[in-house]
Amino acid sequence: MTVARAGSQASYPGPADWFTGIVRVDPLFAARQPAAGSGALVTFEPGARTDWHTHPLGQTLIVTTGCGRVQHWGGPIEEIRPGDVVSIPPGVKHWHGAAPTTAMSHIAIQEQADGSVVHWLEKVSDEQYPP
Repeated sequence: MTVARAGSQASYPGPADWFTGIVRVDPLFAARQPAAGSGALVTFEPGARTDWHTHPLGQTLIVTTGCGRVQHWGGPIEEIRPGDVVSIPPGVKHWHGAAPTTAMSHIAIQEQADGSVVHWLEKVSDEQYPP
């Protein structure tokens, strides 16, 4: 058994290549063989969001604070709030982030396949993210 102490892993900014706006990533746990799951606490400032992306084995989001949005390709934008759990199936193109005027944090859990947990795609346009 191990205990990962809060603050023992450095936070880092969400890279502009994968996010729009100000995003902070706080690593929580890395995959440890034979397990393939990893997790992070991701905080989005108002209006910040991921790019469109997919996960080879899916993703689970657990909203911890604020108000956010999530959308899968071709579907409606869904509002998400603390306590909501979003299950994204493998290979589904989607994005997630904060509401336009409210920050949002979630825990993101995903598993790796062939060494990859995510496949990044194009930016979510301002037209796709209405105020």
